[in-house]
Amino acid sequence: MTNRQHTAADVHRIQWMDNLRTMTILLVVLYHVGGVYESAGLWAWFWIVDDPATLTWVGIIGIVLDIFMMPTLFFISGYLTPGSLKNKTEWEFVKGKFKRLMIPWIFAVVTLIPAYKVIFLYSRNLPQENWQTYFHITNPNSQNWLWFLPVLFLFEMLFLLFSKTKIGIPHVSFKSAVWGTFLLGFIYSISIGSMLGFRSWTLTPLIDFDNERLLAYFSVFMLGVFCFDRKVFLKKPGNKLQYSVISSMAWFPVTVHIFTRIYPFFYSEGFSVTLQYRLIWWLSFYLSLLCLLYIMIETFWRYFNKEGKIWSELNRNSYGVYIIHVIVIGVFGTLLLRSNLPAVLKYLSLIILTYLVSNLIVSYSRKLLKKLQSV
Repeated sequence: MTNRQHTAADVHRIQWMDNLRTMTILLVVLYHVGGVYESAGLWAWFWIVDDPATLTWVGIIGIVLDIFMMPTLFFISGYLTPGSLKNKTEWEFVKGKFKRLMIPWIFAVVTLIPAYKVIFLYSRNLPQENWQTYFHITNPNSQNWLWFLPVLFLFEMLFLLFSKTKIGIPHVSFKSAVWGTFLLGFIYSISIGSMLGFRSWTLTPLIDFDNERLLAYFSVFMLGVFCFDRKVFLKKPGNKLQYSVISSMAWFPVTVHIFTRIYPFFYSEGFSVTLQYRLIWWLSFYLSLLCLLYIMIETFWRYFNKEGKIWSELNRNSYGVYIIHVIVIGVFGTLLLRSNLPAVLKYLSLIILTYLVSNLIVSYSRKLLKKLQSV
């Protein structure tokens, strides 16, 4: 993989991209709060808190967010990865990424995963169990929201491998790279779904991943690398016509995907996942992803290349907020579970409390760590 000579501006912090990552993590919080109040019952058997007060439209929001949240984070990570490799040895790069991703993951799976189960049982008025069952290694279970960290580490190690074996980025146009990314993902998802089962996951003590989306996530990650290599974002955004057209048309594939997702609920008895159903599911998913990912990136590139005290603090906190937010959801979701508030007020309160308290915890922890290091 060729690593072109970039100017210093290439590896400096990109304000709009930091802001985009922060906003995407806020949407992740929104998505996970929705799991407490979604009405279909899909989350009830595993989610940290299951409130009987539900909202139908929360599930619709969740379907839309599920399309583009994680791809956006993978794209940003892909764009920033080549710059983090520049002027480092391979070992320095690996150590840095391990410290950044896997050390927090190790800490989280031995502390937050047990806390998750404590809250899960307590919120349902169930008795606590043998301590060994609280760890996903001794009691094989999902890493839940923490799956993102080891998968991203894997992608960055693959990037390092490609860069050192001189596997070059194909000399194709940007449009070809974009369409190739989504076409590859579509073919992969259909194929894996046929072989391993529709919407299946692989769960291991070290890494969890959605079988049908893994290559799609890696392709979007590499699309970010491609954009860095081609210096796509070093120039100013161009004409707004394409942005306006895609923004006005995105509702169509998104609506098709929403109806595809909810269709089985109208035929709870006798519904079967046919090839035609999978084709519609994944075609609408990838067209929606193409539109929504573009809109997110273009919107922040055009309108949110801004600095400020609040943005700066939120950007510094965003990674930590991602790691701890589910436990904060559990604490406040359990408290709200016992209240008589209407579901919509619970939902809005939990979003605000989770995001605010998560940021306060991360900010305070960072400042405390600095004080301890200076002693």
